[in-house]
Amino acid sequence: MAAERPTDRTAPSAPSASSAPSAASRTASLADERVDHRFKALPPDAEGLTVGDLAAERRNLFTGGFTTPVLALSADSVAHNLDLLETYAERHGLAFAPHGKTSMAPQLFADQLKRGAWGITAAVPHQARVYRAYGIGRIFLANELVDPVALRWLAGEMTADPSFRFVCYVDSVRGVELMEAALGAAGATRPVDVVVELGAGEGARTGARTEADCAAVADAVAAAGSLRLVGVAGYEGEVPDADPERVRAWLRRLVALAAAFDGEKRFAGAEEIVISAGGSAWFDAVADVFAETPELSLPVLKLLRSGAYVSHDDGHYKHLTPFNRVPEEGALQPAFRLWAQVVSRPSGEQAFLNAGKRDAAYDLDLPEAQVVRSGRDGSVRPATGITVTGLSDQHTWVRTEGGTELEVGDWVGMGLSHPCTSFDKWQLIPLVTADGTVTDYIRTFF
Repeated sequence: MAAERPTDRTAPSAPSASSAPSAASRTASLADERVDHRFKALPPDAEGLTVGDLAAERRNLFTGGFTTPVLALSADSVAHNLDLLETYAERHGLAFAPHGKTSMAPQLFADQLKRGAWGITAAVPHQARVYRAYGIGRIFLANELVDPVALRWLAGEMTADPSFRFVCYVDSVRGVELMEAALGAAGATRPVDVVVELGAGEGARTGARTEADCAAVADAVAAAGSLRLVGVAGYEGEVPDADPERVRAWLRRLVALAAAFDGEKRFAGAEEIVISAGGSAWFDAVADVFAETPELSLPVLKLLRSGAYVSHDDGHYKHLTPFNRVPEEGALQPAFRLWAQVVSRPSGEQAFLNAGKRDAAYDLDLPEAQVVRSGRDGSVRPATGITVTGLSDQHTWVRTEGGTELEVGDWVGMGLSHPCTSFDKWQLIPLVTADGTVTDYIRTFF
């Protein structure tokens, strides 16, 4: 007779007791870094102060000596977005490992862990090293890891810290062979947990293309002494010609693959079964389909990985966010605003700002002029009649309608599209309140 199954089949999603405090305590050291020429836009007269000392001065972004261009992150919007996804994940029974590649900001990671995140997702070994330097106790690497140097580092981390949990993709038999060889050579003392990545379709990005291919990868893992199969995963954002029906169909394949593997007893030795998906465009579909997961032989960790929500944006994700489809669940708020000054007004139809490709995301959409702050009296007005038409390395091209009020010295506040390529251009980003008071500085590590 088969053993009676436990009634609770949802794995706990809260972080371990040590992960969040450790991350918070390690990020506190960032306040001790000295302000100098490395950090764009910070006040020149702050040279030599620590970041913590400068934050304590609570300077104003517009009158406190900051130079333009300067990227600001809304403290209120960030807190709102963090709270919203915490609530969303809890409501839908999802564990959450937000993708850290978006911000590469340990302070934001610590905030996410405080709000119940299971861990943080990474894409490449460098990111995982940053996470470990700042106390992240659980890392989900959404990629196959075959670099022998990185695997040697990983083996060392897992030996040095028995509580460290690491999970990564496998999507090929050859990849499994390379991992096994590298971990064996490194003297790994405990197996690395892996999940088979199911590709999103022909012509999509990574992942084994068929269920038969996935089974072959799982067979290779079973034969490898240094690996342990704990689940399945993938990225629904790569489904070709994605729409709700196609995305849900692929997600159901992913859940069915986990159930099939479980029925074949492929998760022997695992403590829970991981099923993971979820970018920032389709997490509503992930929540719906993961809720259909059948009872399996082990608790199931339904792991969401959305990352762009922290800052959201005024372009790409503003249009793609699932909250547009489920407004009753809430709404994210764009948190970035890039401020630049008018440095040239050669005609009544044209102006140039002193920000460019070095400062603003431009890979998906151009910045959007939103407000103008007068260089004369500090008054703020909507950027009516002002359109960004292009970016040079250090200039923003602006077209103005006839009669538009805009002069050299005015500040223009712009919304940005694509958080990942906004964070990566700034090493220290002022966190500001609605009145422009800078309360902290967010350190990034790209």
